[in-house]
Amino acid sequence: MTPWEAVAVLAAGIAAGSINAVVGSGSLITFPTLLAFGYPPIVANVSNNVGLVPGGVTGVLGYREELKGQRGRLTRLGVASVAGSVAGGLLLLNLPETAFKVIVPVLIGLALVLVVAQPWLNRRLAARRANPHPHGGPWLWLGVLGAGMYGGYFGAAQGVVLIGLLGTFLDEDLQRVNAAKNVLSLLVNSAAAVLFVFVAPLDWWAVLMVALGSMIGGYLGARVGRRLPAAVLRGVIVVVGVVAIVKLVTG
Repeated sequence: MTPWEAVAVLAAGIAAGSINAVVGSGSLITFPTLLAFGYPPIVANVSNNVGLVPGGVTGVLGYREELKGQRGRLTRLGVASVAGSVAGGLLLLNLPETAFKVIVPVLIGLALVLVVAQPWLNRRLAARRANPHPHGGPWLWLGVLGAGMYGGYFGAAQGVVLIGLLGTFLDEDLQRVNAAKNVLSLLVNSAAAVLFVFVAPLDWWAVLMVALGSMIGGYLGARVGRRLPAAVLRGVIVVVGVVAIVKLVTG
């Protein structure tokens, strides 16, 4: 990694950490950046996953006020997140790289749809609060398990998926839902990272730059993310995601 590449990956990590704390699609920034610098898709994916864990920690700490009273709920849902993440990570490591190149463009495309649809999702969640579900129940647990599998395999926009699930099944305002989303996303990334550190091909320079950037970004995102223009963030994510799909399909 050249010094300029390191700076670019660091900047991508800052953007990803900020976006993850607020929207939950940061991998659509860092993953294509690593691809653009010539990293193989699997190496880029697992290095990105491990590097984003510190940013998840700072994002969670920034939302600690909104997490009060959610320990029991997050303990139960966290089991689903970790189990799903390990399953998704094992699929990533055992399926051939050709499968990854076919599956991931589809996953990125679905993630982009979710990012674009987030304003509609937020309006729908606000409407549902007039008739809230009394508890998460087994359907939420299974949904979080599925989101964990997605996150362990690739993970871009898993936060958007989790916001949709949690907001639909829980009687909570969106900021507390977002705080819970940050915890579950962190558990997914952490569980997959432990697996990848031992058995996956990592580039530690890429991990370091993404980690440093995401730590800064996670802190900033939690502090000022609500003031950032959501439409601008959404537009950047979509452009970068489309570039990633083109890179994977044509590369």
